[in-house]
Formats: sequence, structure tokens, C-alpha cells
Amino acid sequence: MTVAALPWGCEQAAIEIAARGASSPRRLGAHEYRGEERMRTVAVVGGGAIGLAVAWRAATRGWSVTLFDPAVGSGASWVAGGMLAPLSEGWPGEDRALEFGAASLARWPEFAEEIRRATDVDVFVADATVLVALDAADAADLHTIADWVGARGHELRLLDRAGVRALEPSLARTVRAGLLAPAEPAIDNRKLVTALRQAAEQVGVELRAETVESLDQLPHDQIVLAAGAASARLWPGLPVRPVKGEILRLRRRPGSPPPPARVIRARVHGRPVYLVPRADGIVVGATQYEAGFDTAVTVAGVRDLIADAEAIVPGIGEYELAEASAGSRPGSPDNLPLIGRLSDRVVAATGHGRNGMLAVPLTADAVLAVLAGSALPEAEAADTQRLSLSTGGIR
Repeated sequence: MTVAALPWGCEQAAIEIAARGASSPRRLGAHEYRGEERMRTVAVVGGGAIGLAVAWRAATRGWSVTLFDPAVGSGASWVAGGMLAPLSEGWPGEDRALEFGAASLARWPEFAEEIRRATDVDVFVADATVLVALDAADAADLHTIADWVGARGHELRLLDRAGVRALEPSLARTVRAGLLAPAEPAIDNRKLVTALRQAAEQVGVELRAETVESLDQLPHDQIVLAAGAASARLWPGLPVRPVKGEILRLRRRPGSPPPPARVIRARVHGRPVYLVPRADGIVVGATQYEAGFDTAVTVAGVRDLIADAEAIVPGIGEYELAEASAGSRPGSPDNLPLIGRLSDRVVAATGHGRNGMLAVPLTADAVLAVLAGSALPEAEAADTQRLSLSTGGIR
């Protein structure tokens, strides 16, 4: 949803869950409602991948669903790269992020199959991820990741210089080592958003191209706040801020080398870069700035992304620069989403940061559990109750 930039200060954020909510008279929660009289109603505010998935799931569970967004699917979900990489991004001390990400990753095969059955759209574009190192320090980090993530039961395979280049011949000769995550696929985010919209409409979700100015205006029994970086405008004090990200789409030209078969991730001059294959080329991402709601693509951002990507896969220099775009990711103070009740009527499903695509299936299941009056244990790390009511910090 498009909104003006808001001032931000994590240290001042406070979610007053117990004391506030939409000011209209209290409705029965989903678990309290006795549905003999009429169908339960839910408003989903936000039409990105998260909002669409929640709306689709809710409609299949018997809810009458209305989704509000002035331009469904046009925000950060459309700009994204589509990698699903909680394992290769793991790091010692980030246990909650790994557990949440791995739980959502485990749901993706079944979720993608449900989408395929509903829409005949296959959203997967790669079946594995390779994290590569250009120097000794990065190679040492690969061992750290492999040891820490492996100790938690997830398979990662270390590769030497010859092994990683045998796996992906398009990699630069300067690549020293690699780490293969065989269970980390990637999806085409644009196919996903389009398919989710189709699936939602097929089961009766009403899509309304409207901007919600206040949750008070919505008469529904329940409200799901899935407005991404704009969520704090509708729930003041919610610690969600916009984090700008730029991304490039490169199209393969006749005679140019093929793209890698897997997702390639690396650090170049301290900057993270990833390359995600597509049928017609590669997606390269992504910059990260604290820039409010600015979504202008900068010369510096494009320059760095192209230079860093070429350092990893030199052949992309022959590709066509088909698109440069930017979006606002919804960041949170601890880089975990906010999923759970804000009031008797309002459920948050926001703050997913860089992992919105990864978190789609788990978030949808978690929100439906909340609407049914229960909780999903795998999503506990993202529960809004972890937020300190007095300071807005993380407990």
C-alpha cells in the first residue's frame, strides 16, 4: 500500500496490545463466534504475497474474505528476488530466526503443490542454493555456518574451489570455496503473486482496490494487518519500518552464457549479493538502505549490484539490463516478523523484512491458527507478545 514516509525510531516504538485496538465495539473473536447466524467475516489489509496467501487460506476455511489494497501485488512482493535461504543465512546466536525460517521452508513444497493444483502455476525456479567465498575470511565463514547450522540438523555441504566450479561452471575463477544448501530452492515471486491472486479469487475473496485510512472504518469480525512497511500507519507504535531494497532483472541475450542453475549468494567488498535464475535470465539483488519510503532506483545501487554480480558470474556482462526496481521491505527490530494478536479484532502479519517470500506459507498457517483461537508452535518466535509493552523492545 502506498503511503507517505513516517518518522521512525525503534527505541520509541511501543505496541499497546492490552490497552488499545480499533475503536469500534468489540466483536467476538473467531474462536468465540457461533456461526449459525452468518458467515464470519475477515478483512485483509494488504495485497502482497502474505496478504493474498492469508486471504486464500481464510476463504478455504469458511471465512468471508475482503482484501483491501489499491494495487494488489505491486509492492515489495513484486520487486523481490524469490530466494528461500534460511539455512545458508544462518549464523551462531540467531537460533530463533533459523527455527522460524526452517519451519517455513519445510512448508514450501506442499504449499507450492497446492498453488499448482489450484492455478496450474509452478512457482519454483531453482532447487538449491550455493553460498560462495572470494577470500579466506569468507571461506572461514562458510565453515562457521556449516558447523552451526549442521549441528541443528540441517544439511549443508562444504565445497572446495574445484568442487564449487564443477557444480556451477559459470562462476568466476576467483571463487575459492562454496557451501551447498541442497534444500534451499527459489521461487518466481511474480508468478507467486499472480497465482495467489488467481487462487484467492477462485475461492470467493473480494479484492477491493482501496486504501484503508483507518482500521476503524472496517466492520468485519476480524482484521488481518498485512500492509508490509505501511503497517505502522494503521497501527501507530507498531515497530515496523521501511527498508529500501534495489534489485535488477537481467535478460539473457542470444549467444550469451546460460545463467547458473542454482541460487548463488556471496559477499563482495562486504556487500551481500545474490543471483537467482529465471527462465529468461537472472535476478540480481539486493541493496539495503534505511531510506524511508523512497523507492527511486539509484545509480550507485545499480553500479554496485552489477559490479558485485560480475565478480561472481562474469558472463552476465553480456546480458541485457531489462529492469531496475526498488521496494520497501517491512523491517522489525529483531529481524523477525510480527504475527499475532494486537487486539480482539486485529491480527498482525507483517515485519517480514528480507524474508517475506520465505515466510509466506508459515505466516498464512499461523494467522489462520490465531483466527481459530489457537497458536502455531512453529511460529512462536514471531509472536507479537515477545514485544515489551512498556518500551516497544524485544523481550
